[in-house]
This record gives sequence, structure tokens and C-alpha cells, in this order.
Amino acid sequence: MVIDILLGTCMGYFAGLGIGGGTLLILWLTFVEKMTQADARAINLMFFIVSAGIVTFSRWKKGSLNLNNLILPILAGCCAAAAGSYLSLVINSSTFQPLFGIILILCGIRELFYRPKEFK
Repeated sequence: MVIDILLGTCMGYFAGLGIGGGTLLILWLTFVEKMTQADARAINLMFFIVSAGIVTFSRWKKGSLNLNNLILPILAGCCAAAAGSYLSLVINSSTFQPLFGIILILCGIRELFYRPKEFK
């Protein structure tokens, strides 16, 4: 239980930095804690909702967020989340698991070789 608390604290810290950590949390829950993927995803979503709310409020309070610029992306994200949730009910999850793995691998490769453009 101590390791779980430390891991949750680290994932919360990563969320505060804007790094995320949900993928690491899901890996921990499925491989180490031996949870089903459905349970791990549910816990990850609950974790994300709470940590994202806290981080968003904190950054808004510091003045680093202009909520007017975020309305359209928020609405688009909510629509995409609703569509994805509906598709997960209609389509067998075994179809999405390999695709999700491929996306994670491609994102990891991109992160390894990505170099930000220098602003002049």
C-alpha cells in the first residue's frame, strides 16, 4: 500500500507538470497489481478527472490560462470522449487494444526523436 501511495503521488506530480502519467498508472495497475484493463482504465479516469481539475484551477488562479481560448478545444474533447465511449460499447475492445499499443509505440518513438523548433 505504501508503494501505491508513492506511485499515486508521483503520478499527481507528473500531472501537475503537464506530463501526464496515465499510461504509467495503467501499466502499474495491470502488470503489478494484476487488475483487468477495464478496472485500470476506470481508476485512471477517476485519477485524471481529479488531478486535471486541480491543475487547471491552479494554473487559472496563477493567470496562465485564458479560458476563452479553451472553450472550443474543451467542447471538441468532450464530443470526442463521448464518441469514443460510445464506440467502445459498440465495437469489441480487442479491436482497439492493438491499435492503442501501436499509437503508444509511435508516440514514444516521436518523443525520443522530437526536437523543438527554436524561436527567433
